[in-house]
Amino acid sequence: MRTFIYARVSTADQTTENQVKEVQAAGFTVDKKRIVTETISGSVAASERPAFAKLLDRLEDGDVLIVTKLDRLGRNAMDVRATVEKLAAMGVRVHCLALGGADLTSSAGKMTMQVLCAVAEFERDLIIERTHAGIARAKAEGKRMGRPPTLSAKDRATALKRLDEGVSVSQIARDLNTSRATVIRTRQHATDGKVA
Repeated sequence: MRTFIYARVSTADQTTENQVKEVQAAGFTVDKKRIVTETISGSVAASERPAFAKLLDRLEDGDVLIVTKLDRLGRNAMDVRATVEKLAAMGVRVHCLALGGADLTSSAGKMTMQVLCAVAEFERDLIIERTHAGIARAKAEGKRMGRPPTLSAKDRATALKRLDEGVSVSQIARDLNTSRATVIRTRQHATDGKVA
């Protein structure tokens, strides 16, 4: 049985040293060659992290991987779960110190992961519900959604008038110091009854 540590920080001004010391303080003895550190944003999926991908190639059936916190393993609960399931399928046990050193691939660990994923999914659903409710309230109050119009009301009227006069889209765009796409969108929105 070989033991590995995976330690990750998000920025170059942070260090993985504390994570390694935390694992050692928990009583794990890990060969320096089996300590994998990485400086990469937590928003990057575990499978897309260069050092973690190399670690996956090194791990074998019966090995143990230790992390200090779940967020070291993935960008969100779903990513962590997928990573733990992949490691479990390889026969690798995953210990998380923040969860009392629990083996996430054991029956109790799997249950813990399911609870964490359910909570994360619930939180995500609540955020989506609140976002939709906020958008609906803003629309009901007459607030305009999205980016502000590229052209002022006066410039939109000028663009539409000149289009009616047969002036080219390119010429209008140059005259109004905007893009052709904006002029085309202004014309399209005028026929749809929207503001460009």
